[in-house]
Amino acid sequence: MPKIRLTKNELKKQKESLKRFFHFLPMLQLKKKQLQLEITKIHQTIKELAEEIKSLREEIVAWVDVFAEEVSIPEFFSIKNIKTEKGNVAGIELPVFAGIEFEEKFYDLMLTPFWVDKAIEILKQKLTLEIKLSIYHKQMDILKDELRIIAQRVNLFEKIKIPEAKENIRVIQIFIGELQTAEVVRGKIAKAKLEKKKSLAAL
Repeated sequence: MPKIRLTKNELKKQKESLKRFFHFLPMLQLKKKQLQLEITKIHQTIKELAEEIKSLREEIVAWVDVFAEEVSIPEFFSIKNIKTEKGNVAGIELPVFAGIEFEEKFYDLMLTPFWVDKAIEILKQKLTLEIKLSIYHKQMDILKDELRIIAQRVNLFEKIKIPEAKENIRVIQIFIGELQTAEVVRGKIAKAKLEKKKSLAAL
């Protein structure tokens, strides 16, 4: 603990610091709870998306024998653009999935197998879900990093700053109290000496 000045000005400064810590601590604690809640929600969303992707993969597996034909599905479409927007959670800026644009490539319906349309549809769904999933993972990383910082600040206030300020106030108050007591005692001694001197002078 750094050495403090045992003065009334320092006492005032420490009391103001303590007041400030108590003012900001509830806000930090609230932000911490908001981040924890949002992380829990995103974790659940990630879990649900992973299940959807798994389900689509199983649907694709059912087409494996058909896919074995000499047809390359990616030749029929490609990702043109992934749209994201800026979201906000507890004052933290997050990327939010806003849509995906696919570029369709011409293919002759008469020369391609009947199942190609269905395969393209399933793969588009799968790609969309995978991109959503990657964005939710980014959100999770950002929020977890912010939660770590906020948790450190809460701990700093609760375990170091507030106890330190309280102890400083206690030490300064004791020192000032002892000074005041000493002054009273000196005053009484001086008064007693003065009265004794007056008494002797009166004799």
